Amino acid sequence: MCGIVGVLGRHEAAPILVEALKRLEYRGYDSAGIATVNNGALDRRRAVGKLVNLGDLLVHQPLAGKSGIGHTRWATHGEPNANNAHPHRAGPVAVVHNGIIENFRELRIELAGYGLNPVTDTDTETVAMLAQHFMSTGLSATEAAIKTLGRLHGAFALAFLFDGEDDLMIAARKGSPLAIGYGDGEMYVGSDAITLSPMTDRISYLEEGDYAILNRAGATVYDANGKRAKREVRTIQISSTRIDKAGHKHFMAKEIAEQPTVIAEALSHYLGKSGDIHLPDPQIDFSKVDRITMVACGTAFLACLTAKYWFEQIARLPVEVDVASEFRYREPPIPARSVALFVSQSGETADTLAALRYCEGKADKIMSVINVPESSISRESDLSLPILAGVEIGVASTKAFTCQLTVLFLLALKAAKDRGEITDDQLADHLAQLRHLPALMAEALDQSNKIRETARKLSSARDVLFLGRGPLYPLAHEGALKLKEISYIHAEAYASGELKHGPIALIDEDMPVVVMAPRDGLFDKTVSNMQEVMARKGKVILISNREGLTEAGHGVWDTIEMPDVSDAVAPILYAIPAQLLAYHTAVAKGTDVDQPRNLAKSVTVE
Repeated sequence: MCGIVGVLGRHEAAPILVEALKRLEYRGYDSAGIATVNNGALDRRRAVGKLVNLGDLLVHQPLAGKSGIGHTRWATHGEPNANNAHPHRAGPVAVVHNGIIENFRELRIELAGYGLNPVTDTDTETVAMLAQHFMSTGLSATEAAIKTLGRLHGAFALAFLFDGEDDLMIAARKGSPLAIGYGDGEMYVGSDAITLSPMTDRISYLEEGDYAILNRAGATVYDANGKRAKREVRTIQISSTRIDKAGHKHFMAKEIAEQPTVIAEALSHYLGKSGDIHLPDPQIDFSKVDRITMVACGTAFLACLTAKYWFEQIARLPVEVDVASEFRYREPPIPARSVALFVSQSGETADTLAALRYCEGKADKIMSVINVPESSISRESDLSLPILAGVEIGVASTKAFTCQLTVLFLLALKAAKDRGEITDDQLADHLAQLRHLPALMAEALDQSNKIRETARKLSSARDVLFLGRGPLYPLAHEGALKLKEISYIHAEAYASGELKHGPIALIDEDMPVVVMAPRDGLFDKTVSNMQEVMARKGKVILISNREGLTEAGHGVWDTIEMPDVSDAVAPILYAIPAQLLAYHTAVAKGTDVDQPRNLAKSVTVE
């Protein structure tokens, strides 16, 4: 969610900080700010809204200094305004923070007894005030920061800067990711490698409970017990952190268009020339697994719902799917011979990470499907499967979703093979369909102009329903979610067979209904439900292949044609029209496609 950057450099920090914050915009934010130390004096600038507003402020009120911290804030405690924007300052201390300090109210009461009172509505200000108090008792800046960390409850990534200290920064993480970058006589702190990649390709990641004392000569890291710790410094591929639109109007458009390429790369990574499915070590034998528990949030949760059909129908392996934010509070029993599988694009989703930790010591094996191999979820899994989607900037997930589906389908096929539920010929047929998928996706993308025309009609709607059956039911949810996220049109999804159990009461001549119905074994039943909608004057948009449109397209409001595809692979392909419909509708309405209001790309707080 919020983004952090810190610099102990040899050049003016302000322009470096602002440029780094631009690379954090994809996370979502509503205000931004920076603080620097110049000739020993701490100062800051903050602005509400987009980074251009902070840039304008810095033109009129420049901020000098070669040491600094910066932040993009997504509001949790306190409304988004300049006063609540980070960095927060209390006397000689400035702090930027990602996360939530759960005991900030108790700390405020304690600090009030020392005559220290907040001037903002945020929990973060309490961190700066506590460090200020400890410094007033005679502790050094470093000692005060460490003592402050020991008093905090909750989740945080923090960076401290101090008045009079132009070669010192304290960084810490508990529940929120934080990376340290190593330069030549310079040091950096950032929320992720994307933030730091223009400055350095040498990165280390703080582990849970770590804090680090930085100066320009390097970083000394301590673990949660206060003992010196060695964290691996890795060289990252700068090309993997490139963020540009490649000629597209929006990052989302670029990422939709990249799907044939990234799916092909994922398939190449996992499939050998002999047709075997290769997983990283340690290998898993699904013949010794009786149940899978899948946990995720948002779009990743819908990928899990789709994969449930594959695991149960093809591998005959029972699957439970749960929303991460509910899973651990439900305290579900984890039976013997079970695998817990967690799906997250960022690998840092707070609820999903907490659910993973709940399963530690209970499930036989913990697996993850992630896009960031160095992430917390990946590092804490027994087996981590990268989806290889590359950097995804658009808040509404597109290529990460289809890559998640692809890897989960391969995993289901591996399970089916291990359990003796499919023959070699059946496996070869499924893999052949997968290998053909990038070409089919390219064909589906050719429908973009047609879908743009459909979206123009859809953009005037206030409410939209999505219907699907079988594996297309989760896809209906994904279509509704995408439309809500970026166009702000209220949309809901239902299993087609559930329509007459309540939702059909919503149908009238003003209600568009998107029906996702490839010509599969459930097609006739889906069309029957669609006819019930049309009988009540609902405006049906039918998404199907040519055969399906020929058979059932008469009298519908609009159609979108998809290539022929196998029933099993259809959910991956049909994500394309769902994404394009949402994208073009949002463009027609003039909303912020890449950074929709109130949303963050990486949700690192509960």
